[in-house]
Amino acid sequence: MSAAPHPRELLLIGGGGEMTLSVDVAVQALEQARARGLRTHVTNRADTLAATPAVTAAADTATAVDFARPGDTADWAAGRAADGERPALVFGVREMAQEAVAATAHALGLPGNPPAAVCRIRTKDACRAALAAAGFRQPAVRVCRDASEARAFLAATAGPWVVKPRDGADSAGVRKVTGPDDLPAALAQLPDREAPFLVEEFVDGGEFSVEGVFVGGSPRVLAVTAKEKLPPPYFVEIGHVLPADLPEETRRSVEETVTAALTALELRFGLFHVELWLTAEGIVLGEVHVRIGGGWIHRMLPHVRPGLELYGTVYDDALGLPVDLPARLPAPERAAAARYFAPPEGRVTAVSGWDAVRTHPAVLHAELRVGPGDVVPGFRSGGDRVGAVVVGAATPAEARELARELVASVRFTVEPMEPVDAVDTGDDVPEVRVDLEPRPLTSSFRISHMTIETVDHLRLRLLQGGRTVGEGEITADSGYGQDGPAIAAEAEALAHTLAAACDDAHHGADGADPVAPLRAALEKAAADGVGAPARMLVEMAFLDRAARLAGVPVWRLLGLPEPGRVRLLHTVPIGEDIPLDGRPLKIKLGGADDEQILRSLLGVPAPLILDANRGWDRQDWERLRPLLAELAPAVLEDPVRDPALLPAIRAALPGTAVVLDEGIATAGDAAFAVGTAGGLNVKLMRFGGILPALDALTDATEKGAARMLGCFLEPPRAIAYAAQLAGLCDWSDLDGHFWVSDDRPVPSYGLDGDAPGIPRIAYTPDPARAEAAAI
Repeated sequence: MSAAPHPRELLLIGGGGEMTLSVDVAVQALEQARARGLRTHVTNRADTLAATPAVTAAADTATAVDFARPGDTADWAAGRAADGERPALVFGVREMAQEAVAATAHALGLPGNPPAAVCRIRTKDACRAALAAAGFRQPAVRVCRDASEARAFLAATAGPWVVKPRDGADSAGVRKVTGPDDLPAALAQLPDREAPFLVEEFVDGGEFSVEGVFVGGSPRVLAVTAKEKLPPPYFVEIGHVLPADLPEETRRSVEETVTAALTALELRFGLFHVELWLTAEGIVLGEVHVRIGGGWIHRMLPHVRPGLELYGTVYDDALGLPVDLPARLPAPERAAAARYFAPPEGRVTAVSGWDAVRTHPAVLHAELRVGPGDVVPGFRSGGDRVGAVVVGAATPAEARELARELVASVRFTVEPMEPVDAVDTGDDVPEVRVDLEPRPLTSSFRISHMTIETVDHLRLRLLQGGRTVGEGEITADSGYGQDGPAIAAEAEALAHTLAAACDDAHHGADGADPVAPLRAALEKAAADGVGAPARMLVEMAFLDRAARLAGVPVWRLLGLPEPGRVRLLHTVPIGEDIPLDGRPLKIKLGGADDEQILRSLLGVPAPLILDANRGWDRQDWERLRPLLAELAPAVLEDPVRDPALLPAIRAALPGTAVVLDEGIATAGDAAFAVGTAGGLNVKLMRFGGILPALDALTDATEKGAARMLGCFLEPPRAIAYAAQLAGLCDWSDLDGHFWVSDDRPVPSYGLDGDAPGIPRIAYTPDPARAEAAAI
């Protein structure tokens, strides 16, 4: 009997990025492929695969392949094809993956854009040159390698100008320059100051973009979008309206110009998003992309053109299926608009009006990623956006006005961030030393979307007179998106800044709070974009130093309840035997054997904590619900990918505490977890240390939420540091060090008495404390 044929496969190269919008785009692309009976395979960098579980869960399979090396991706795909795993089509939704998509499609002989054409439009100056050669209006532009070349271009052309990266996205590093005096600040904003950059003439005109799809190799315009941007010097989009409210003659001219440009650039496959200006001299084309536009345009287009499936149209065309899109579409009969929140910089103390916006009947999508305690950075690129509202309406004017009204109705109370004044402390300034060492785990650790074998061990020490006066220690795992060398570099730079502000002579004098300056400095670092693991490492070292100077343990320095004996869960990764020794079991789920595992737990007397790591969809939940109801676990952690299912889960399991973990990293995230699930798992490596985690736990306590204290695979010192918060939590999941160190797993541990600084873990009771319970 011959083997059954493999289902046709979509290879989605680059998956989704970590931003909510990028994840949503990728999941939609995968869902529309599945609706056509296509098997789906996602590739992405390993850290991003781990950081986007919703994308990997929406795909049938996933593989870590770096799209930044297009040739490697093409070779990998060709190797699979030689082994009989040949996709039916290759696609990508991310800007940075498009060259790998084109190279792979070309290598496999599948529909796609010519690799040279994609490389040309991805290199902004090359695209401008090609468009100019084809007769399209273009601003003057020059590739510059340093400030002197930029100044020479300014001297030879009429201003104003724009400085931008040669290859970038989200308007990061894009800044207006009115003269040579503005140039240093603009160059300082470039993401990579060593790479060549562009300086081009500023175009004065209304900004628009054209969205469309290729059918049979020819472009079909779906809509023209009007853009609204914040005032210069930055060029961050604050809102979109679709369709743009343009006269019919102008709209027709825009569409004809864009379709002619796409043909001249030899593009023929997928989706397109072309930016342009309407000036007094006519249409000036901007950047050209072979992907859908950002700014939630992928949600707006299906609303204004009911029944449209953006990605499904591409798939149908590539697979030779009929596509009902005429060469010239009529203008959409309804409209949509998106608008971003832009609160002032500073620390958020209160937010009001959000619930009314979120539940408004005209809202197509709404998200807000900041809440009390979060720091709002400056709005300088798309990555600084803190939330958005997308609405539908009858006309463009109505959609624009409604989006503005809803965003304006959300009020942010923000307190300015005060800079930390550095003082000249002479010999009191500690030396900073950071060490990094790859370290294999004592055994592999498997969860729903990855298996971990090795971590990077990072240690930051503050030295004075050759003696360690403060110490931080963490591990970084690339599977969770934690880049060890990058964290080390960030932490070292931040620690040097804080070390210069140390003033031991006045430490705690006159009742001064020794923690307040550190908190302010770390909040500023967060606002400046320093990552949470680096901030935690630095916070550990400086809180350890402050506690040593005060002669108290960290928990006492911060006024926390004494941790006491830390009772542990027994974490059981996927694939490992489940011990039945009576202590609480934390069972990792999200695999193919979940039903079998749950049945094996029936009748187990130990409290059950079940963690699916977002591994279940609606079908999984419905299938497993009767078993879960019978088991009545004490805690159910991250059960599903779709938060809309959480109310039903809580109702079905009234005696179970539901907590969220994945993606809970800020006060806003914590408030979301408490509001939707009724509980949260706090991990210091996500929040950036004890201080921001303490704020989230305090708020959760006040709201009566379930509180779990968690960890990654971390060294004993980091675990003991997190245990300072154990007295504020219902459950302590602090056993990650047993995979990193040679310490024998135990059901509980204490901390070493009142020793100043970060207490060490003590596996036997302190004999000086008669009340300490035996293990």
